[in-house]
Amino acid sequence: MTSRAADCWLAHGSAEPLTSRTSLRAGPWELVLEMGDLRQIRYQGREVIRRIYGAVRDQNWCTIPGVITDQILELPSSGFRAVYTRTHRAGDIHFVWHAVITGGSDGTISFGLDGEALSTFLKNRIGLCVLHPILECCGASCRTLHIDGSTRLLKFPMEVAREQPVGGFSDLSGLTHEVEPGVWATVQFEGDSFETEDQRNWIDASFKTYSTPLRYPMPVEIRQGTRVRQRVTLKLEESLARSDRPPKSPRRREEVALEIDRNRSCRLPEIGLGMALHGATLTDLEVSRLSRLGTAFLRTDLWLSTLDWIEDLRRAARDAMELGAALELAIHLPRTGDGDLKRVMSELSRLKADLCRALIFREGQRSTLPLDLAHARLELEECGVAIGAGTDGDLYQLQLQPVPVDDADFICWSMNPQVHAADLSSLLETPEAVPPQIWRVQKDYPDKPLVISPVTLKPRYAPGVRYADLDVSIDGELPSSVDPRQSSLVAAAWTLAMLRAVAESGAESVTFYETTGWRGVLERPGGSPMPGRFVSVPGGVFPLYHALADVGEWAGAEVLPTRTTEPQRIHALTLRKGGKHRLILANLGRESRLVDLRAMPETREGRRLDTTTAVLATTQPEAFRRHRFHWRSDSIEIPAFGLVTLLQREDGSAT
Repeated sequence: MTSRAADCWLAHGSAEPLTSRTSLRAGPWELVLEMGDLRQIRYQGREVIRRIYGAVRDQNWCTIPGVITDQILELPSSGFRAVYTRTHRAGDIHFVWHAVITGGSDGTISFGLDGEALSTFLKNRIGLCVLHPILECCGASCRTLHIDGSTRLLKFPMEVAREQPVGGFSDLSGLTHEVEPGVWATVQFEGDSFETEDQRNWIDASFKTYSTPLRYPMPVEIRQGTRVRQRVTLKLEESLARSDRPPKSPRRREEVALEIDRNRSCRLPEIGLGMALHGATLTDLEVSRLSRLGTAFLRTDLWLSTLDWIEDLRRAARDAMELGAALELAIHLPRTGDGDLKRVMSELSRLKADLCRALIFREGQRSTLPLDLAHARLELEECGVAIGAGTDGDLYQLQLQPVPVDDADFICWSMNPQVHAADLSSLLETPEAVPPQIWRVQKDYPDKPLVISPVTLKPRYAPGVRYADLDVSIDGELPSSVDPRQSSLVAAAWTLAMLRAVAESGAESVTFYETTGWRGVLERPGGSPMPGRFVSVPGGVFPLYHALADVGEWAGAEVLPTRTTEPQRIHALTLRKGGKHRLILANLGRESRLVDLRAMPETREGRRLDTTTAVLATTQPEAFRRHRFHWRSDSIEIPAFGLVTLLQREDGSAT
């Protein structure tokens, strides 16, 4: 492997460089073309549309990747024109479409799709999608134009919408929203009936307008030779959009500023890990390294319909005792019957395991049923454990099937960033959507502690459906629950951003990943089962280990709300404990950024995790964590996908 390929693997989990991005202009619009998609369409520096793209979804809602060929980009004196062909193939699916994308000096942007099914297959959706950014659009006024010619005046929802599609946003032929006073952006849709859903239900940081309404039967067969033609057109209304309006001068690349609110604080959530599903016992070295994370508990899933749940519980109890951690039990009752909860109680008593909470689910159900919660409370009451209700899936499952409020000691659900999109740009946007999810649940279940369990990079399995074997490889590809970015710097930066979002929003506890293996925080002694697809250091740690250690070793700390002037790129978590502060900065951007540190005392020291230190951090984590660097300037550079941890006392002297 070349040094460049190694750096790419360390940075973002692939031997290939990051996808290229081309900056474009069309009248007052500034935007980016990336892998055939239009992204970050901005007006006067404000994001108006996050993404316009074409998608092919199979009968199971899986997104079928496309391969781009014959791409041509023309850049005349004003505007642009891009054309390409995109081919989607998987199993019996063969769909090809041609894109024509134009941007004119008058501010009109057009994205056309002309496709044909080259085989007969089942699909749930094929067509264009438009993403609207949540920070800019939440609560924004809208005018909806419907295919029957009617119009309505609405608003994008502030709270995460339970109703999907969003109420009133159906049968759309056009959607206009207010960008700023007197300036409106209009999106026109052709070729199908469109509607809008609130993707914050799955921590996507967007509202999505798409075709093929959810009320239609699906999946539906698309016959070979069927044509699909759609077009999305974006324009600005009002005189401010005139092409003769002088463009706003580009902003100078300034330092990112921090704002730390020292007058408000909340408690750092308890942080736990999931039990590794490969079944191997933790080694002494793994126990030593995991103990440094301050792990409060281990989550283990007990599927009572199987015969091996007892061994799973025994292994979990053994590992938890080695780590000095409690157990978080996710108890999955069988599809029928009550399950042997008395046997669970008996085993817990015999093992003398410390149980912190029990999450009650049933196979085949979206979320906890009232009768199941009551039964679990009756059978488990002797141990005095907190018994919670919720879902093993995404928040949307809880929205569809709410749980009993009064009888639950806490509410739980899980998070992952790849329900709808797996590309890096989309993944890095998702921490934005975590606070709205937590605020939604806080409103629906007031005064109930909130438990996020677990947070993973990839979806594990469908809620209520037991995994068959999460380590099965098909056609030489990684298992569907494994992401090669788990061992990269990107995952470390994303983990810190998720920790900040969860902590500042008031969650009680959060479970991350697994202990060891390619869904975990440490690599196993034997290394990756597929080293050509998942690159890691045998017996080493993944970079995200250090993000969890930097926070976990300060268990019980206060979290001080911290904002940056580039909240989508630079994430900051500030902790205070025992007269000391710890500031952890993560860069989720593709370029290094300079951060102004005048909000903190002048004397500083810390650790830097990036491509220059990642080898030491993954192979010799103890030595890396002992290392400190010092500086005295008022700013610090955070490399792309880098993590910088700063330590100091309140009086400004170095720790």
